[in-house]
Amino acid sequence: MPLFHLKFLDGICRLWCRNFKWTAPGRNKAALAISALLVGPALSGCILGSERPDLNLDVPAAYRDGGHTAPDAHVPAVDWWRGFKSSELTSLMDAAQLYNLDIAVAIAQIAQADAQVGINGAPLLPSLTGTGSAEQIRSASGASQGANGFSQSATFPQYSLGLTASYMLDFWGKNRATLHAAEESATASRYNRDVVTLTAIVTVANTYFQVLAAQDELRVARRNLAAAERILTLIRQQFAGGTASQLDLSQQETQVATERAAIPPLEITLRQNIAALAVLVGRAPANFTVKGGTMTQIAVPRVTPGLPSELLNQRPDIRQAEAQLASSNFSVESARAAFFPQIQLTAQTGVQSAALASLFGPGAWFYTLSAGLTQPLFDGFLLESQLKQAKGVQLQDLQAYRKVVLSAFSDVEKALVALQQSTLQERLEVEAVASARKAFEVSETQLRAGTVNLITVLQTQQTLLTNENALAQARLNKLLAASSLFQALGGGWTPAGQLSSLQPQDGVAPAAH
Repeated sequence: MPLFHLKFLDGICRLWCRNFKWTAPGRNKAALAISALLVGPALSGCILGSERPDLNLDVPAAYRDGGHTAPDAHVPAVDWWRGFKSSELTSLMDAAQLYNLDIAVAIAQIAQADAQVGINGAPLLPSLTGTGSAEQIRSASGASQGANGFSQSATFPQYSLGLTASYMLDFWGKNRATLHAAEESATASRYNRDVVTLTAIVTVANTYFQVLAAQDELRVARRNLAAAERILTLIRQQFAGGTASQLDLSQQETQVATERAAIPPLEITLRQNIAALAVLVGRAPANFTVKGGTMTQIAVPRVTPGLPSELLNQRPDIRQAEAQLASSNFSVESARAAFFPQIQLTAQTGVQSAALASLFGPGAWFYTLSAGLTQPLFDGFLLESQLKQAKGVQLQDLQAYRKVVLSAFSDVEKALVALQQSTLQERLEVEAVASARKAFEVSETQLRAGTVNLITVLQTQQTLLTNENALAQARLNKLLAASSLFQALGGGWTPAGQLSSLQPQDGVAPAAH
């Protein structure tokens, strides 16, 4: 215990003894009991010391594929999904934030964490309990004997009203550290809600893009099926005229069947993604429809990552891991403080009388005042094991925090690479599709004129189909990379702006609470 607290407690005790001398009237002794309970909280909260581990974060100066940008340059807006210019996507995002059940679960967890703060904070306040009783007591009286020589019994009532107050002095900060640990856990639960919300809305965007991609691929498949059937009609006419062989006819019939068989898997993908989208917005799949459209109608908003150090403030999962680490720091402090003595103050006052009419008379009043000290001596190494466990959790949360930070940098790097390369791939696939479509149209015209064989037509048709599917996949990859970049940068989540409970390490300012 610090010297200041020892001197202060000694001064309080001397003052009480000098003023009351333990012979003061009852009302002064009652005041003494109340004063002891009121001054207790003032003597509490002597936290042993900080339990802050070194973070040792490896923060790069810039992203490898992010270019040279100023801090906060084009970071995601709060409603970043509006940049895709899709009213249906915007309405789905709004519905997800209102009705998504994962978000609802995270909100319920916040209520639990807040209640736990109240539970852990209760020992820091005095407890007050009122009691009342009415008894009928029967006792033997040895002074009065009947004719047979046996003692007679006496019966009398007993009435009492009492008030008991108690308080545990928190000299070593055990209860206060436990409260701070719960507060940090409650903070972490709020960041968890933000993480769940960000994950939910990004999943909505990705699932919607999957729906659009399936619709685009279905259009490609049906267009190619129509072309294959058109050529099959031509081959049948040539076969009837004797200019085409049975082999040519069978080959084209196989091509038509292949194109037709490619449609059901795309229908499965489309309908399953619509069903998944319904769950994300809290709707039953049977009562949910999506209009969709085409990926060519979706714009990709411009976003740049800014500086890596800013990512510590932009991502809620980093802030969640930071709050969890702060909670484990306080848990270590609480476990360490448990080794020291505990001082319990208890005061009881009330009235007691054998007659209800005189229950509130001057002679019925009583009081007790007690102070108790409990010092653990040997508990089978329970407290030591609890301290080791708390330190183990602290180390686990520290490593988890470091991993979350590194994973955040990695997520941004991967999203930047994916967005750049998928954009390049899309441009190249557009050129390839244009060339393949022109080649197929020429081969079909020549086939009608009889100047090219069916093998060439089949090859150009297959090339066109392959390139159109590759273009649809490239567009999907670009949209998924854009949404992944928004998620990697925190998705427009706005920090609360309070100061962090962790200390900066290596010149890095940690995220705010």
